[in-house]
Amino acid sequence: MLSKLTVWYNTKCPVCDGGIRWQQSRLVRAARAGAIEFRDINLEPDVLAHEKIGIEDIRRRLHGRDADGRLYVGADCAFEIWRRTPGDAWLANLLGLPVLRQSTRFAYDRFADLLYAWNRRKGHW
Repeated sequence: MLSKLTVWYNTKCPVCDGGIRWQQSRLVRAARAGAIEFRDINLEPDVLAHEKIGIEDIRRRLHGRDADGRLYVGADCAFEIWRRTPGDAWLANLLGLPVLRQSTRFAYDRFADLLYAWNRRKGHW
């Protein structure tokens, strides 16, 4: 069984918020069981400051921590969310394969950079 995952994201980003809301609807059982929790970084901007991770870092990329203290950033956080989503573990397993993991991370990071820049231009803070 996977340990609980806490994920911080930017609720002021319409794309991020929509994606997490969609994911949450699929995770109702897991959320009720305490397997995953989504939290708004805008409500606790300094939550990861002791690790030199600021609010802008989390606005740019998903950040998650499991109950064992492991930190997941970007695509790695998405993999962990998918692992906990009924019916999506296959996606984490496929895109997390060594041959695809680097490409997935690269694609996630480029999309995150574009989305972050768009959010800044639109004032979604």
